[in-house]
Amino acid sequence: MRLFTGIDLPEQVRERLERLLMHLRPAAHLKWSAVYNLHLTLKFIGEWPEEKLPELEAALRSIPPRQPFPAELKGLGWFPNPHHPRVFWVGLQAGEDLTALVRDTEEALAPLGVAKDERAFAPHLTLARIKDPVPLEPLRKAIAQLESMEFGLFPADRFHLYRSQPGSAGSIYTKLSEYRFQAE
Repeated sequence: MRLFTGIDLPEQVRERLERLLMHLRPAAHLKWSAVYNLHLTLKFIGEWPEEKLPELEAALRSIPPRQPFPAELKGLGWFPNPHHPRVFWVGLQAGEDLTALVRDTEEALAPLGVAKDERAFAPHLTLARIKDPVPLEPLRKAIAQLESMEFGLFPADRFHLYRSQPGSAGSIYTKLSEYRFQAE
């Protein structure tokens, strides 16, 4: 099983992102993400044996409790850079609370042999992937015409363990378990 942990989005935020994508999709022929698949990846786990799933879930349950924290979708950008982009994204800002959750997740999974990420955590939602060079100037113009670069604020109060299965129309993400922040 191919697994990752992530934070899902509330419906009202999804609706705002759907309107954004409806505005931007016609401007460039990219591999656009389906709105129902949008999420914030906390930790990519990779291939994991199904028989060891209870061990992984127990490790995730051991993550220390925390208070829910505000998460804001804000700003658009490109990875690795705007000159040779491979990914078009919307940023997510949640400060030290999110950084601590990612760090705690890494610490909980390391004893199981899940490698820690080498790169710094850059919270984002992937809106589109760019496989082949395409003209991006129309998309850049459509972005410049946006009234706002703020796409929603929501309380992050849980994360999920997801299974990712490749499909002909893109990956299918299935929630396997939920981990609520059990703050006192």
